[in-house]
Amino acid sequence: MLKSQAAIAGIGATEFSKRSGRSELRLAAEAVFAALDDAGVAPGDVDGMVTFTQDTNQEIAVAREIGAGELTYFSRVEYGGGAACGTVAQAAMAVATGAATTVVCYRAFNERSGRRFGQPDARLGGQPTSQGLEMSWHVPFGLMTPAGWVAMFAQRYMHTYGATSEDFGRVAVAMRRHASTNPAAWFHGRPITLAEHQASKWIVEPLHLLDCCQESDGAVALVVTTAERARDLRRSPAVITAVAQGAGVGQMMMTSYYRDDMSGLPEMGVVGRRLWEMSGLSPEDIQTAILYDHFTPFVLAQLEELGFCGRGEAPGYLQDGGIELGGRLPVNPNGGQLGEAYIHGMNGIAEAVRQVRGTSANQVSGVRNVLVTAGTGVPTSGLILSAD
Repeated sequence: MLKSQAAIAGIGATEFSKRSGRSELRLAAEAVFAALDDAGVAPGDVDGMVTFTQDTNQEIAVAREIGAGELTYFSRVEYGGGAACGTVAQAAMAVATGAATTVVCYRAFNERSGRRFGQPDARLGGQPTSQGLEMSWHVPFGLMTPAGWVAMFAQRYMHTYGATSEDFGRVAVAMRRHASTNPAAWFHGRPITLAEHQASKWIVEPLHLLDCCQESDGAVALVVTTAERARDLRRSPAVITAVAQGAGVGQMMMTSYYRDDMSGLPEMGVVGRRLWEMSGLSPEDIQTAILYDHFTPFVLAQLEELGFCGRGEAPGYLQDGGIELGGRLPVNPNGGQLGEAYIHGMNGIAEAVRQVRGTSANQVSGVRNVLVTAGTGVPTSGLILSAD
């Protein structure tokens, strides 16, 4: 079992912007250099690399740019943002088994100034692949954006549980409030009110503009090594207490509309059960959570799937600042992807490390364990990081 055998020893990031002005390869190298410096590890010690299948930077290219040593392990994880914690899982397995000693996880993209993920792409339904076949059922009819796919789920969730747009808005307000006091966040100093959320333009009903995460340029990198070695490095380690990947029965890519119930996220339930089993912890043992917030409705569903509240109870859980700093479960103290930046969830892992270290701009008091999730609506992943 991987419990507590590996740790995140270093984190690094570029600035988060809308136009980086440099290549994605350079962004990746900058973030990796920052993570190595944070850990106090020399580039030549790196012998493993893990990233997303969607990343444009080959592992060997990043290795050349940073002056890494020989690589004995390299891997990529599928399913977009669902890969975030999966990269840490791959790295943890590598160092725990001896396949590598120092593994760098990275994600870099110009997602605002380059390829914009939120834009329609009619080619999605025409590719000669299994996913192309899957997408061909709805893309020709105009259902071709992440916002559109999530809106279908949101409508069903509202119908089943009586949730409202204001419930989704409370997530957006909380994330922007946290971002407003985080100097690294794009929306630093720019909180919003629930009235402003409600007045923002429709994207796909019931999603307003402020229900949708940002498109960002930037990069984040993590250094993973054994927990034993991490204790001798520059920073206090964030021990990987549990890590898991999960896909639900009948899973599709953000369009799992053909299952018996489309008002939940079964794949996140798979991840949650594995995390609690591996760690021996429960929701009561988590002081803060980093929940993947590319769209506000999925934050509600994650709270339920992970056991922080019961089915249909998330709207009530959000009342009176339930997920804000000082609430029953502070969520995304960095502002998340709605407020800080959208780096496919990797910036959330970095925030979890800061919370464990006690160095976050919005530090939650008494943090011992932080739960992190990756992309939702897709096969996904999650982890629990703990103080040593």
